[in-house]
Amino acid sequence: MRLFFDARYIRVDFHDGISRYSTELAAAVAAAAPERGVEVTYLIFDERQRAFLPAGAKVIVIGDPTAITEPLMARRLNRKHPEVVFSPMQTIGSFGRRFRLILTLHDTIYYRHRTPPKDLPWYVRVGWRLFHLSYVPQRLTLNAADIVATVSDTSAAEFARVGLTKRPVVVIPNAPERLAEFGVTVTPGAENLVYMGSFMPYKNVETLIRAIGTLPDRTLHVLSRISDARRAELESLIDPAGGRVVFHGGVTDAEYAALLADRAVLVSASLDEGYGPPVAEAIELGVPAVITDMPIFREVAGGGARYAPGTDAAAFADAVRTLDDPAAVAAVVAAGRTHIARFSWERSAGILLDAVESLRR
Repeated sequence: MRLFFDARYIRVDFHDGISRYSTELAAAVAAAAPERGVEVTYLIFDERQRAFLPAGAKVIVIGDPTAITEPLMARRLNRKHPEVVFSPMQTIGSFGRRFRLILTLHDTIYYRHRTPPKDLPWYVRVGWRLFHLSYVPQRLTLNAADIVATVSDTSAAEFARVGLTKRPVVVIPNAPERLAEFGVTVTPGAENLVYMGSFMPYKNVETLIRAIGTLPDRTLHVLSRISDARRAELESLIDPAGGRVVFHGGVTDAEYAALLADRAVLVSASLDEGYGPPVAEAIELGVPAVITDMPIFREVAGGGARYAPGTDAAAFADAVRTLDDPAAVAAVVAAGRTHIARFSWERSAGILLDAVESLRR
């Protein structure tokens, strides 16, 4: 069976969520496909993307997914004779297709927060905003597929709640990066609070800044790249009598792992998430989390976290303090590792290949 895997969302500078999902799932699918009798071909648009694919991967160089011609992509793919095409996004053109199609919608977060990524072309950003004004365009897009994939049970339940598609929905979960592979050894503690994520309003980093204001002798490490204007906004909230706040302005994966391993707690007061990879990564490493009490974080973290209302800085601070007890830390870490073991790229690849095989004509 010929499967085309759309790898065009792999970034060549640094991974975002879709890029890492694409890269890790592509590698796991390549490892599992031969035993299933599935021949995998990867679609790219930039030759540099080859470096992120399995060695010896069969590749077709095809159009940029943000190009204005993307709605016509199926016609180009028809000439390559795939049997099934899988895309880690939902935007690949399907009009006139002569193959089976699996589209992925990770979550419905952009219906609640419509601001598109700033690095997209202007015409894509305009279309993005218009697309998310109503569920109708999304329904038409997803119903043009044979199967719709998503990354969590929480997202699948939301799709059902709003009637987003008539197609079968399969959950192909995200999975954590194994940060222990960077050679770190975890030193338990709760002296360092680590935030990895963006600074969009719904990420609600303000609660973390206010919480550290009541946690003297601790440090909040804000790891991601941040604009000068956004940094100034957050710095204006810092209480000089509270704990320290360090803006790292971007870190490597190895630096990220080292910071998490050093007497740390992963923190996120996000008010909305599609999955929350940093939470899963910390728990897989053996680091507890203090995070917003909402369904997606419960699904990802299980007993590996303490939970607090997203806008309650005092509750976040109190939850951090409970992890000063070594026995409490050990219990949370053990529960988290048991829970997170259910998420692996190998399992996700198996689910995708099951879906592919279900589409045999």
